[in-house]
Amino acid sequence: MNKTSAPSFETRLASCEEDLRAAQALRYEVFVEELGGGGAMVDHENRLEQDRFDPYFEHLILTDTTKGKVVGVYRLMRQAQARKAGEFYSASEYDLTALVSSGRRILELGRSCLHRDYRGGMALYHLWSGLARYIARHEIEVLFGVASFHGTDPKALAQPLSLLHHRHLAPPKLRVRAREEAYQPMDLIAEKDLDRRAAMVQVPSLIKAYLRLGGFVGEGAFIDHAFNTTDVCLVLDTAQMNQRQARVYQGGGD
Repeated sequence: MNKTSAPSFETRLASCEEDLRAAQALRYEVFVEELGGGGAMVDHENRLEQDRFDPYFEHLILTDTTKGKVVGVYRLMRQAQARKAGEFYSASEYDLTALVSSGRRILELGRSCLHRDYRGGMALYHLWSGLARYIARHEIEVLFGVASFHGTDPKALAQPLSLLHHRHLAPPKLRVRAREEAYQPMDLIAEKDLDRRAAMVQVPSLIKAYLRLGGFVGEGAFIDHAFNTTDVCLVLDTAQMNQRQARVYQGGGD
């Protein structure tokens, strides 16, 4: 990024086909080119990462207005949208009964990504500030969605997966479970044998951020060969965030 031209950020919901294609183009750069992912509906010719759920999600986009460029994105799905889609996206990987039957307002998050030039700076803060306003507007009580480790070898991820299982497992009332046909146990190393520091080094920054906010993980991981990832389902009860965590999450205006 050109340091002489500081970015100016704007966060809003996609409102037209052009916005959606810009979001899908960024997703292609991150999930297909960087991470080696794929999918039946990926448009390689036009460099767009897309799937059948896109028309049912709302797409939160972060734009660097100094360049007129979309540099961050989140997909957001509430229960009414999921009913129209037939199910939540995560339902193909996790049994979401505990959440859907909870009677609480839930929001699925997905396809979160930032352009490589904007990671480690203020971009994520602005994207999360926009997300916080959306959550407040719709009075969302529980957030959830799959987050990924790169690679599909659970043995290589034994330390971080075991750490998540032993230290951050969701309470029973919110504990989703990976579907049996692809269930990957996460308790691969006994808790007493964990090297917590080494394990945390392997945990992606997005997952760490949710854990700091009081987030949990569901039971079991899901190996997603199409995306070349090992997925865990994150669950965050917004009522459980303490004041410090809430300030970090909500941030303020952008």
